Amino acid sequence: MKNFFSLLATLLLVSNIAFGQTKWSVDPAHTNARFEIKHLGIAFVDGEFTKLEGQVESKDSTSFENATVSFDIDVNSIDTRVDARNKHLLSDDFFSAEKFPKMTLKNATLKSDGKGKFKLTGDLTIKDVTKPVTFDVVQNNGIIQDPWGKTRAGFTANTKINRFDYNIKYADKTPAGIDAVAPEVAITVNVEVVKN
Repeated sequence: MKNFFSLLATLLLVSNIAFGQTKWSVDPAHTNARFEIKHLGIAFVDGEFTKLEGQVESKDSTSFENATVSFDIDVNSIDTRVDARNKHLLSDDFFSAEKFPKMTLKNATLKSDGKGKFKLTGDLTIKDVTKPVTFDVVQNNGIIQDPWGKTRAGFTANTKINRFDYNIKYADKTPAGIDAVAPEVAITVNVEVVKN
């Protein structure tokens, strides 16, 4: 019986190595989620969320092909460098942050799209709406060992969404009929992950 349990433990260890148990945590000090949106049809306004966390699980320690990704963003951490604008974005005109304090990306998988490039497709939830979204992802400089002995990797992910699809329905217009805030939002996430 002892030999059976030893064999079972060995098989579980081999299974973990073979089937992907390499886990990575998002390093919040070197990660940001940024957005850009057109204002009055003439200029772009940008901002970022400063509090976020996430996990990546890769099939092995040398490749992110078919890795799974999850992400949580604290909506209340929004920063556009203008306090009044931040408060407006947190209101029911936009994010309704008191009721919906988090945005999430779940069930997301990286698929190779060429050397160092991926498509990341998953379920993005903003407010009370969940929709599939695909990011174009570039892996920056492979996997490295930092000066303190930790294994790291970095990515830049880009996508565009229509905010109306996520029930962000602020719709003021100028006298000329131009959207005060455009429907389309460009999103860029710069992510650095550390191997657990």
